[in-house]
Amino acid sequence: MPKEIFDFYDRTNLKSYNLNKTMQYQLNILGSLDMFTRKHSENVAAITCRICEFLHCNKSFTEYCTICAYLHDVGKQFIPTKVLQKTSALTDEEYEIIKTHTTIGNKICMDDLKLRPYAAGAIYHHEALNGTGYPRGLVKKDIPYEGQIIRVADEYDAMVSKRQYKSHMNISEVLNILITEAKPTKNSKVPVKDDKYGKINPVILKALMSVVICDTEYEISCIMNYLKDVKSEIKRLKQVEKYDIKRKTAKTEKKQNYYLEGMKIFLGTNETPDNYSEILSSYENILNTKNKHVDDLFNEIKTIKKLKSKV
Repeated sequence: MPKEIFDFYDRTNLKSYNLNKTMQYQLNILGSLDMFTRKHSENVAAITCRICEFLHCNKSFTEYCTICAYLHDVGKQFIPTKVLQKTSALTDEEYEIIKTHTTIGNKICMDDLKLRPYAAGAIYHHEALNGTGYPRGLVKKDIPYEGQIIRVADEYDAMVSKRQYKSHMNISEVLNILITEAKPTKNSKVPVKDDKYGKINPVILKALMSVVICDTEYEISCIMNYLKDVKSEIKRLKQVEKYDIKRKTAKTEKKQNYYLEGMKIFLGTNETPDNYSEILSSYENILNTKNKHVDDLFNEIKTIKKLKSKV
């Protein structure tokens, strides 16, 4: 039986746009990044692409925005590894070093004619609508839409990855944090240039929530398809069990052998009359566990929909 396969980010990627060789060039530069940053960049691009779809952006802008997202952290290749990969809290000095990846990334793009059109991802993805972001402290009217989209995708993936989610369960926790960031800041310790806005665009956040709901439904469908195979295996092994019960109660050796041959008809590879019950029990446990997970995912969707109505 095939194993259950679910890829957290596989719903849409840039391959769907049939990139030509010129566009491939922009993406190949990611090869100079460390594995974690490269994976994060790929994730942010995938999320950005999905958000653009739910915002009904045209194909040209979606493709452009997605490539910008791929390149948003390209400047991190020049951040010292001991700072970039530090697991404990950054010092103020280290944080200032990290922040330079935006301007470094912008310079990398601007210095390369093939990358120049996509510099917006690098320079704008940490700007905040209320002016509390970096490197320029811009406000909403000065932050390009692609920068606003990538910021939401970037923060979402950073928090999801930090929590090491392998499923859409408890994603609502992350969305709750983003909802707070989308609201106008009050009594902030950080000077706010425009108190009409929060840090991120609520319209883009709602599009992200639509992405998450859609992908959670996709995860459910993946599990349900997998469970079709599990149920089929259980049904087959139940037939083995029926023959086994009759075999054990048969009074003659001829009858016992007859039912044993019946068992063998339904046994699969590496299954025997002695171990089939253990395998059956394992499948039944998988079925119960996965059904519970599906129920939890449906409840998660309900929670996200309620959160979405509050944005």
